[in-house]
Amino acid sequence: MSSIQYHFPQSHIDIDMALTSITVLISGNGSNLQAIIDACRNSTIPNAAIIRVISNREKAYGLERAKRANIPTAYLNLLKYKKQHPATAEGIDAAREAYFEELASMVLEDRPDIVVCAGWMLIVTPSFLDKLAAAKVPIINLHPALPGEFNGINAIERAYEAFQQGKIQRTGIMIHYVIKEVDEGEPIVTKELAFKPGETLNEVEGRIHELEWQAIVEGTKIAIDTVLQARTGTAYS
Repeated sequence: MSSIQYHFPQSHIDIDMALTSITVLISGNGSNLQAIIDACRNSTIPNAAIIRVISNREKAYGLERAKRANIPTAYLNLLKYKKQHPATAEGIDAAREAYFEELASMVLEDRPDIVVCAGWMLIVTPSFLDKLAAAKVPIINLHPALPGEFNGINAIERAYEAFQQGKIQRTGIMIHYVIKEVDEGEPIVTKELAFKPGETLNEVEGRIHELEWQAIVEGTKIAIDTVLQARTGTAYS
C-alpha cells in the first residue's frame, strides 16, 4: 500500500473567496482541528478556509472530521521511509529527512498561507522548516505547556507530576511559531491553568483540552492577521 492516500470530497468550501488558506497537520482525534473548522464556518476566523488536513496516522479520527466537513485529506505514513533505511541513528535520520521532504512537497503543492500543527506528534526537521520558510509559509503549533516549561513530549504528565511534588501550582498552554528548537518558537497565545487540590491527571487533561480549543482559534487568527498585514497591509481586526 502506498504511504500516501488522498481524499478529495465531492464538494468543498469555496476557497476562491477566502483571503487565507490553511493546511492542518494532525495525528489523532482532531478536537483542535474541529475548533478551527467551526471557527472558519462561523467567521471567528473570517475569510479563511482549510484547504487540506494531513495526518501521519491512517486511523486518526481527525481525518473523518475533515471528510465530514468536505475538506480534502491526505495520509502520509512514516513507516515506509523507516523500512527503506537501516535501524541505526543515521538510518533513522535519513528516513525522517526523506519523509519530511515528501511532506513539504505535499504541503507546498497546495500553496497554503499558513500551516497549523493541531495535535501533530512528529518533530519536523530543519530542512522541512527551511522549505516552508523559503515559500514564506509560517507554521504554528499547539503545545500543552507555558513557554520555557516542559518542552517536548508528555508535557501534561510532567507538569502534573511536578504539581504532585509541590514544585508548581499552575501550568498552561501556548500557541507558538515552530522553529528548529523544539517548542521554543515565539509564543502567539498563552493561557495559564491553576491546578486544583485532589484533581486527577484525567481531570487536568480535560481542562487543558478546553483551553486548547480556545487558544488554537485565537492563535491561528493572530498568525493569519500577521500574514495578511505582511501581504496587503490589512488584517481582520
